Amino acid sequence: MKIETTTLPDLLILTPKRFGDTRGYFSESWNRKTLKDHGIDIDFVQDNHSMSATVGTIRGLHIQTPPFAQAKLVRCGRGVVFDVAVDARVGSPTYRQWVGVELSAENGRQLLIPQGFLHGFATRAPDSELIYKCSNYYAPDCEASVRFDDPDLNIDWGLGNVEPVLSDKDAVAGAFAGFSSGISWGGPAT
Repeated sequence: MKIETTTLPDLLILTPKRFGDTRGYFSESWNRKTLKDHGIDIDFVQDNHSMSATVGTIRGLHIQTPPFAQAKLVRCGRGVVFDVAVDARVGSPTYRQWVGVELSAENGRQLLIPQGFLHGFATRAPDSELIYKCSNYYAPDCEASVRFDDPDLNIDWGLGNVEPVLSDKDAVAGAFAGFSSGISWGGPAT
């Protein structure tokens, strides 16, 4: 497993090794012992799978707040997405900063997103599928959203002239100003 750091503390890119032959390849996307040996110890309790049919679909920016805050391990099972994580940890030196990573079925990269980060993605290919593990169960009462195009975040989704496709919920998401994740930087490890 290749582990890369990003400009945001604790936000990591994990790229599993692939073992290929004429049939295709095999890859181990998560191994608790291997990752624990690298200081990553997360108890994932739920797997999610989404499919977005249209190029330019944006899902996010989403977060779950305490007591159901989630760390996520995100990968693309089909197609291509631009995956974004925004540091929303109160008091963090990188608060409000974001990192975007292209995840595809071809490159096999995964984004490990700690608790306290907003998360979203934009599809760059039709019928793109995102598969992700969560460290806590979905809790609608703890769900929060921030506008994907919030001017305080200034995220470049790389859509060019493609009109974004949003859910009704994402279309009315609130501003980052005044938002609080309820998670402090330097708090308990995720």
